[in-house]
Amino acid sequence: MFKKAAVLVAGSWGTALASVLADKGIQVHMWTRNEQQMNEINTKHSNQRYLPDITLSPLITAFTDMKEALHEVEAVIIVAPSSAIREVSKQLKPYWHEDMLVVHATKGFETESMKRISTVISEELGCSEGHIVVLSGPSHAEEVVKKCPTTVVVASLEEAQARRAQDLFMNTYFRVYTNRDLVGVELAGALKNIIALGAGMSDGLGFGDNAKAALLTRGLAEITRIGVEMGANPLTFSGLAGIGDLVVTATSQHSRNWRAGSLLGQGKPLQEVLNSMGMVVEGIRTTKAARAISKKYGVQMPIATQIYHVLFEDMDTKTAVEALMGRDKKNEMEMMSQETYEQWHT
Repeated sequence: MFKKAAVLVAGSWGTALASVLADKGIQVHMWTRNEQQMNEINTKHSNQRYLPDITLSPLITAFTDMKEALHEVEAVIIVAPSSAIREVSKQLKPYWHEDMLVVHATKGFETESMKRISTVISEELGCSEGHIVVLSGPSHAEEVVKKCPTTVVVASLEEAQARRAQDLFMNTYFRVYTNRDLVGVELAGALKNIIALGAGMSDGLGFGDNAKAALLTRGLAEITRIGVEMGANPLTFSGLAGIGDLVVTATSQHSRNWRAGSLLGQGKPLQEVLNSMGMVVEGIRTTKAARAISKKYGVQMPIATQIYHVLFEDMDTKTAVEALMGRDKKNEMEMMSQETYEQWHT
């Protein structure tokens, strides 16, 4: 049984996961760089900027000092933005030991290197990727803190680590499955944010349900293609981290990526959209990384490519849709990897 855990950092999802742990009677140390946020959590038991009108458990205590936050903890949950993962992992390194469970719940890539988050963490901690667990799945923070039934997946190359994470998080409203496909779960969680941006754009343009259904279906196809090419199990993309997370992120107004895409579809400039969000929109960084990854592996990602043009090359959203609709004729089963398609076809 876990008695004490740390959550790095105190954003909406980090706060929600801290609440899950506190509901199990676990003492939770939250680390934040913001002294005002620390004081609010400790004195008012709230985190108004990220989760308004929610009362936090008194078992949750915030710290600005990393050493204090990690004192005697048995598990660390890293929920920093992708751009901060390497720096946060560096600060964790002096206090990490092999018996400490490390779980990350960040859905993105390190943009400059195109590395997955677990790779970045393991590099900085000086351990194998097998020590790292990823938590993903359809899970809005706003619903988790209200104890709405939620189901997620934890994945690790070492099954024992995934089982430890399952034991850490699972409670009466937060159901946790395990998976050995670390690569697939991580890629699915990151890449679906791109498709969620596209779904928001489609809704912002007023294109209706037909267009969004097609976007989600074909979006899942290109996520699966690149995932399999990078070593993932194709079945993972039909599970919680794949289609489950894609549906919830691409259809809900809780989703930052959907909201950002909707504003872009209404014609708002990117910088104006980012300023209005007030929180990180991971799909924007992930689109840049996916563009580079698709070129590296030689895998077509037409939806991600057009969204890249909209975000970084000032393409009009309607023009991007026309480009997608006007592509060459295809066989639907090309949604599978080429190797899998050829094996099935023959």
